[in-house]
Amino acid sequence: MNKLIPAVVVAAALAIPAISFAQSSEQGLTRAQVRAELVQLEHAGYNPAADHVNYPENLQAAEARVTQEKLAAGDTSGYGAPAAGTSQSGAAVQPAQVAPNQRIYFGH
Repeated sequence: MNKLIPAVVVAAALAIPAISFAQSSEQGLTRAQVRAELVQLEHAGYNPAADHVNYPENLQAAEARVTQEKLAAGDTSGYGAPAAGTSQSGAAVQPAQVAPNQRIYFGH
């Protein structure tokens, strides 16, 4: 019994790192995929070295052009920039109108 406890502790100490570094089956983008997307964006007019002032707008415009080119070519692979679209969330809320003789705050 005395030898069993240290053996379990050693086995657990060796098993925990192996379990904690297990990779999931879902992988991110590969280096080649990221490079291919960057080349597509550069062909669409995006220049990562010079677009520091208008960075988000220029990148989003290039992504929209790439998406439009892919949709025009019939590519629906799902890789690349998100599809351009619109969304609507509802009407604007109008502020409540308060009559001139009404007080907004009550109290002392």
